[in-house]
Amino acid sequence: MTTQTKPEGKTTAIVAYLTIIGAIIAITMNNEPKHEFARVHTRQAFGLHLMFHAFALFLSVWYNQYALYGLYICYMVLWGYGFASAIGNQKQIVPLVGTYFQKWFTFIS
Repeated sequence: MTTQTKPEGKTTAIVAYLTIIGAIIAITMNNEPKHEFARVHTRQAFGLHLMFHAFALFLSVWYNQYALYGLYICYMVLWGYGFASAIGNQKQIVPLVGTYFQKWFTFIS
């Protein structure tokens, strides 16, 4: 049986995926001390939540039921991927948009 060590900042990374408020709390939690694991997941979660709310706001004006379903499915799949990698102690970024989140949200340190 192998024991897996918990990376520094795992709690912060998990909190970031809970809601957009959780992402903002995680940003402040990671101010001091700064952990690379938490930084990666906080950027991913903040970007996912922000993307979801921006597209939901857009779709609320131009309502299309099928586009709304697609948004929810896309969000839940990407959120689940990121959350599972945070729980699994992996520093993986979410597919398609993860590299952009790492570039755009450099203010999250």
